[in-house]
Amino acid sequence: MSMFITLEGPDGSGKTTQARLLAEWLRGQGYEVVLTREPGGTDIGDQIRVVLHDPHNTTMDARTEILLYSASRAQHVAQRIRPALAAGKIVISDRYADSTLAYQGYGRGLDLETLQAITAFATSGLTPDLTLYLDVVPQEGLQRRRLGGDEWNRLDAETLEFHQRVRAGYLELAGLEPERWVVIDAAPSAEEVQAEIRALVKTRLNHVKRET
Repeated sequence: MSMFITLEGPDGSGKTTQARLLAEWLRGQGYEVVLTREPGGTDIGDQIRVVLHDPHNTTMDARTEILLYSASRAQHVAQRIRPALAAGKIVISDRYADSTLAYQGYGRGLDLETLQAITAFATSGLTPDLTLYLDVVPQEGLQRRRLGGDEWNRLDAETLEFHQRVRAGYLELAGLEPERWVVIDAAPSAEEVQAEIRALVKTRLNHVKRET
């Protein structure tokens, strides 16, 4: 049974940890799972990720940024995500196209309709079945990043106001598609957040099973 699940959220929201824990749990339940991430997910995508996240690339134009993210995503969808879904697997992606709308749209101020058109071309219209948004205020998320020793990339170094716009954008996107998005408070412990995620995913999977 295929399902495409994405985890979204501001930097430091715990997406990567939660995606890994969810994949491990689903595998334990007998599902075939592909765990992946953006930007990246393929050899070509990982090379693009290096360019995008390099803190030295401070002169990168916002349009260059969106096109590089979209190039990585196009390869990701074609090479990894669609084949896995076609094989009946569950795909869990740490970030996907909604990150582009939140960061380059709401954060950078690029035109949302243009970004949606570019994204639709890059993904051939592939949208997630379920998007889990891990919500955390920017100050706390960035502090987690600093203390956690994770990769500190070019976007992390943006202003607090930028990250506040990104969070507001995510919340607006979630409100526009409540049937796909679920907003989860990322402030509790990782164990508590994972318990909530598992309950949500279990309910969604049971619903899909009843329909098929």
